[in-house]
Amino acid sequence: MSKVRIGAVAAHFGRDLPRAVAKLEGIVEDARRNDVRLLVLPDATLGGYLSDLRHPDPHALPPALDESSFEMGRVIAMAGEMVVCLGYAEEVVVEGRARLYNSAVCLSGDGVLGRHRKVHQPAGESLAYAAGTRFEAFDTPVGRLGMLIDYDKTFPEAARTLALDGASVIACLSAWPASITDRASRLPQDRQSRLFDLYDQARAAENQVVWVSSNQTGVMGGLRFLGQAKVVGPGGEILARTTSKGGLAVAEIDVEAEIARSRRVLHHLKELTPTAYQIPGRPE
Repeated sequence: MSKVRIGAVAAHFGRDLPRAVAKLEGIVEDARRNDVRLLVLPDATLGGYLSDLRHPDPHALPPALDESSFEMGRVIAMAGEMVVCLGYAEEVVVEGRARLYNSAVCLSGDGVLGRHRKVHQPAGESLAYAAGTRFEAFDTPVGRLGMLIDYDKTFPEAARTLALDGASVIACLSAWPASITDRASRLPQDRQSRLFDLYDQARAAENQVVWVSSNQTGVMGGLRFLGQAKVVGPGGEILARTTSKGGLAVAEIDVEAEIARSRRVLHHLKELTPTAYQIPGRPE
């Protein structure tokens, strides 16, 4: 077992793809100088997020990309031996009709290692994106990894599924805004800011995994993003974090050793009792 340096990014990415790729080059090089082996970028890294969650403009959606796009190829080239997770608007053509997903991809210089389509959709996001249908872990040079996209982490079952599938690290890529119904004058006092941190720590601790949380920053349309990227240990302790501003949070951790230590006495996944988790009167 050996220690690995993990980086979580808080940064603003908009619609301008050339600018996003140029910005990525700087972030990846900064991570490389810090000996980062796993770098987790925000949701909507390539093309930005929606500008309105209630009534997204169908004529102003993020640019549609696929894994063979020029931009994805550039990220693969710059990644090299580093494992990089990023978010984008994925276009899939089904029976002649284009369908858009809020997706995440994990890649290295060897190509695509894994992918995830966001399952849980807040507010009006379903007006812009189709929903994914499953959570699956996959193997990478830094261990078995699972990915979620922002609102997915609100649901304990999502992270639990990845942990049960063997993920030792869960990367949660977010474009998580401040509250749109109850604005706070300062971001740290915002309700969504508190929930963002709470979910990160709870999901790590209840599954006893390393949790890597990235997020967008700045403003897009009517949404103000929180930042607050972080790396959380399997006991729920925050090992490194950013503020609401852009930055790179880096933590060095022996993933397998820390997980083994956290599960030495209490092993949550082995101690599950699925037969007890039934609603009375309903079929299993």
